Amino acid sequence: MRILLARHGETPWNAEGRYQGQEDIPLSPVGIAQARALGERLREVPITRAVASPLARARHTAELALGERGLPLTLDPGLMEIAHGTWEGLLASEIRERDGERLRAWRETPHEVLMPQGESLQQVLDRAWPALARATEGLGEDDTLLLVAHDAVNRVLLCRVMGIPLGRLWSFRQAPTTLNLLEGPDVDHLEVVRLNDCSHHTPFFGEAVHRAL
Repeated sequence: MRILLARHGETPWNAEGRYQGQEDIPLSPVGIAQARALGERLREVPITRAVASPLARARHTAELALGERGLPLTLDPGLMEIAHGTWEGLLASEIRERDGERLRAWRETPHEVLMPQGESLQQVLDRAWPALARATEGLGEDDTLLLVAHDAVNRVLLCRVMGIPLGRLWSFRQAPTTLNLLEGPDVDHLEVVRLNDCSHHTPFFGEAVHRAL
């Protein structure tokens, strides 16, 4: 079984460095171009099943990545981005003024943070991992799943697969429309084959622009 774990394309709020969380922000023109580039890269890749977060930025990315396949897209709310609560819609500079201690903890010890009126990373993992398991049900050895989610969701899933603590989730990147390739017989025995692969829109030594919020 192969899993193509992707992040959605850029949104206007991503470009501004504004916390999105579960606000339903659409793709920007740049994000649409990124998603189309992802679709071109995957054009010859056989995809058995496609699942995405129901937020528009992830759903639209998945639709563009699937192209003309005619494959149905399943939406699973377990893959929605972390709820940032009262931070949503704010710039990091605004949060620094209003909630500076928690922002510092989010960047240094993120596994210890409960977002104000939002979620913790563990809560995200507790809903995202079952969503991943649902998405892979019944897939065989030669099947491929396309799963399109979000920055924090991808990070907690990858931490679990790699066996690293959630406090280390800032130790790798998840750029817009990045691809992570996972392989294994089931969700509990996955290996990371590719991590944060953005070659469809970024040169090898280029900076795949994203903002680790």
